[in-house]
Amino acid sequence: MKILVLGGTWFLGRAVAQTALDRGWEVTVFNRGRSGTTPEGARPVHGDRTDDADLVRLAGEGPWDAVVDTSASEMAPRTVLAGTRALESVAERYVYISTVNAYRGWPNDALAEDSEVLDGPPDADADYGRLPKGWDGPDWYYGRQKAGAERATTAAFGDDRTVILRPGVILGPGEYVGRLPWWLSRAARGGRMLAPGSPDKTIQPIDVRDVATFALDRAATDQGGAYNCVAPLGRDTMVDLLTACALATGGDAQLAWAPDKLLLDHGVKQWTELPLWRTHAGVWKIESTRAQAAGLLCRPLAETVADTWAWLRGGGMPVEHPRWAEHGITPDKEAVILEALGR
Repeated sequence: MKILVLGGTWFLGRAVAQTALDRGWEVTVFNRGRSGTTPEGARPVHGDRTDDADLVRLAGEGPWDAVVDTSASEMAPRTVLAGTRALESVAERYVYISTVNAYRGWPNDALAEDSEVLDGPPDADADYGRLPKGWDGPDWYYGRQKAGAERATTAAFGDDRTVILRPGVILGPGEYVGRLPWWLSRAARGGRMLAPGSPDKTIQPIDVRDVATFALDRAATDQGGAYNCVAPLGRDTMVDLLTACALATGGDAQLAWAPDKLLLDHGVKQWTELPLWRTHAGVWKIESTRAQAAGLLCRPLAETVADTWAWLRGGGMPVEHPRWAEHGITPDKEAVILEALGR
């Protein structure tokens, strides 16, 4: 197999490239050369996918059996469309990494792989879907952008040659967002540790290596389709995650569970101050039946946690990203809430 990875130097893109190399595949990575390093054995092509001349030059480096697009998370649909049109004649298949945010019902409703996707035209610019001032409804901007980008891939490659993967939260070695690294560092400090909501709350994070494996498996087939890439519904809980963090770090963290209402009353920011905590009913109710039938396998959450801690302890450094600073509650604010909980 000959594949082109758009991205390829950090987190998911790097996991895709490295997994493909481990399989003995021929790997080209295309990026600006500003973040991370190219995996040894991959062929680097540097350029900017927003530059038409760079896209033409990239197409000249083909052909490939498949493209795996891991670098379009914050790009307008029209940028994705330009790239897919440039590559359509030199690639047999296009695997686009989208997100569950593309569904109209997320995070309020339970979702399946045939749930309604948000509106978003394939040629939309970066302003499409922005909210007007005073809007108090759901913020669908990011989801609309991603839905438009999905349509951009099928507009160029067609349904049969396009694979769309919709992950939820991706964790594992190399994480740049800071969710799991924050929980691990907090558990390592030990002591009484604020734990959000109910210990039995289901969560569905997936390991980055499992997303990479599934993306390559689908790239090697002759079938298109859209798949939810999440851990099996009901398998893991918040207490599983936090207990795994405590065990991996060897600290003496004692979990102190705070009800949702108490956290909300203290103004705790959902999703960031206590990572992965969110009260919306559908945030962790995502079916992945089609993906599992197609071979998606998710390793135990405890393995993801332990491997991420080993990566951090071994000197692993994520690519710098502004989202890292958003995560984690301050010790002072945590102490106030712990005091309110009592003993």
